[in-house]
Amino acid sequence: MKTKLFSYNVGNTVIHRMSGGTKFLCFVMTSLAAMLTYDIRVLLFIALFSYSLLPVAKITWKQIRGLMYYFFAFLWLNVLLTYLFSPEAGVEMFGTRTLLLTITSRYTITVEQLLYQFAKAMKYIAVIPMGMIFIFTTESSEFAASLSTVGITYKISYAVSLTLRYFPDVQRDYQTISFAQQARGLEMSKKAELLDRFKYAAQIIFPLIISSLTMIEKVTNAMDLRGFGKKRKRTWYSRRPMNAADYGAIAVTGAIAAVTILMMVFAPYGRFWNPMA
Repeated sequence: MKTKLFSYNVGNTVIHRMSGGTKFLCFVMTSLAAMLTYDIRVLLFIALFSYSLLPVAKITWKQIRGLMYYFFAFLWLNVLLTYLFSPEAGVEMFGTRTLLLTITSRYTITVEQLLYQFAKAMKYIAVIPMGMIFIFTTESSEFAASLSTVGITYKISYAVSLTLRYFPDVQRDYQTISFAQQARGLEMSKKAELLDRFKYAAQIIFPLIISSLTMIEKVTNAMDLRGFGKKRKRTWYSRRPMNAADYGAIAVTGAIAAVTILMMVFAPYGRFWNPMA
């Protein structure tokens, strides 16, 4: 049976025992630090810090392999499109030009462009582990309860909870429809031509959309019948109190975000560190 891409991984690690709100806040602060800076040194540090937490949460390569395949496919596509549409972005950003190779009058390869592309890729690479830790170690209902404790309305909290909860269900429906189509003779393996696989994929996507809409309608009707949204506040069955590990995690990720911002403000190179300058 295939490992689900977005599903809670049952465990009793220190990260599992943290509040869902804490893990979400740490993810936001780490993402903020990575997205604001183009300093490769900072991005490498954030990436090493994030990936070092995967073994702590007991998240194995087998569990994240499928997700990482999609991630790196997106990453390479992003790098390619960035170069096609902005081949001089690095030169404009760093203010210098060190030519390595001329392809055409428009497309050249410069050290600055390579640094820019590498830094942009590192932003995604640094952030993705924290997102996976959040998804694999947080129960949807517990996370929704944690959001409500920090002042977020329970309607938004419940919407986020439902999103996380039904990721595995959508993947299960996808696999069920895919197996049914293959039983009817559709070749979806690597043996089929690439164009045929795209064409056959449409015969899976459309039934999946219909299935998802049906599920949404059932959940909406059930919530309406139970009077969801009638009262301003509600109680939560699952709520995890914050402990020392929560405060420590917030302090560490907050310090990373604060140092990153301070480097941007006071360092002479600002957001853009150029090792060739």
